[in-house]
Amino acid sequence: MLKTRILTALALLAILLPVLYSNNYAAFAVVASVFFGAAIWECFRLFNPGTGKATLIAAFWTAAFVYAFFVSPNPNPVFWFAISVLLWALRFAPSLKLGLPPLNSTGNTFLSLVYAIAVVGCFAAIVEMYRHSPLYLLSVMAIVWAADIFAYFSGKAFGKRKLAPSISPGKSWEGAIGGGIAVLVLATLSVAFAADTLADTFPVRVQASLGWAALYLVLILIVAASVVGDLFESQLKRRAGMKDSSNLLPGHGGVLDRVDALVPVLPLAALIGARL
Repeated sequence: MLKTRILTALALLAILLPVLYSNNYAAFAVVASVFFGAAIWECFRLFNPGTGKATLIAAFWTAAFVYAFFVSPNPNPVFWFAISVLLWALRFAPSLKLGLPPLNSTGNTFLSLVYAIAVVGCFAAIVEMYRHSPLYLLSVMAIVWAADIFAYFSGKAFGKRKLAPSISPGKSWEGAIGGGIAVLVLATLSVAFAADTLADTFPVRVQASLGWAALYLVLILIVAASVVGDLFESQLKRRAGMKDSSNLLPGHGGVLDRVDALVPVLPLAALIGARL
């Protein structure tokens, strides 16, 4: 399993990094659209397991995404960022406490559409951040990756109090806090010692525009959002009786399994970045 996971990760990097830095917008559009289509397909599978309708629905949403963000002359991405942030604050985060509607219910159908909108917001943020610069996009993703990696090791070393035992028993408060502290330390070091080299990264830009206190507040909010995104997808999988959102990425599960924490984070970061 570990060998498969590593090989898949290397293959993804071999595809994604050249596309990001090739200055070929058409190639980026194709790759982004393919990953969006996969994520939205997995989304509807989680909400409607076993119905066989996900492929047709995903094709429609993918065509709409391509038109809205790669064909339309006025994509208005800030609208998608704002609506995504509101959806996470008002609907998805509360569901971790309140639970999800039953499968095959009207509430579930509505929630599937709302979550699909959040996925659109995530990929709209990817497109907009890429247009700014690949480094800027990767710098936001790196915050989530660092939080996740250090949360894992902090949880292994110190984890005692379960964060959400009924949703994801392996996550602990100590792990989440450890991941957040690591992000704050790494961001502080990057701003203090590499601000010129990393001038076009998210933490450096936030600190330069808003100051240290605002940077720490924004980073804490981003780490919290990443945890909520991870837990929400775990909640969907547990309800659907699925271990992974799909098996598209051997050793990793599905696309949503890899971007679940990014779905709330990227629109939030893009919305903040649009105001810098």
